[in-house]
Amino acid sequence: MGPRRDQDFFWEGIDRGELLAQQCDGCGTLRHPPAPRCAACGSDEWHAQPLSGEGTLLAFIESNHPTRRDDEPRCVCLVDLPEGLRMVSSLLDPENAEDGATVRFEIAEYDGQMLPLVRTTGGSQ
Repeated sequence: MGPRRDQDFFWEGIDRGELLAQQCDGCGTLRHPPAPRCAACGSDEWHAQPLSGEGTLLAFIESNHPTRRDDEPRCVCLVDLPEGLRMVSSLLDPENAEDGATVRFEIAEYDGQMLPLVRTTGGSQ
């Protein structure tokens, strides 16, 4: 087995159906994307913390790759999580996209890879 990358725990969690972030053992700060050290206190000690998987849609765009078009357009979104983190993902139901919509992460297979994808839940904040 090769050296572990900072994000390996995240993808291992996704493969198990869990949405995880790093939580610093020194000061308790959550961080995503994964990093080798806590930006708040500098500690390199942390543990994987499960996240609620719920959030609020902050922004979204239709993704158009300049050289390799997707078969279907993708709606890429920025989600604000109640734990104080933000994550980027793809929105599964772009017809419901609106700023402030409540969303939930779903872990699903896309193009042979398990990914954390987002779906609206019908409400807005």
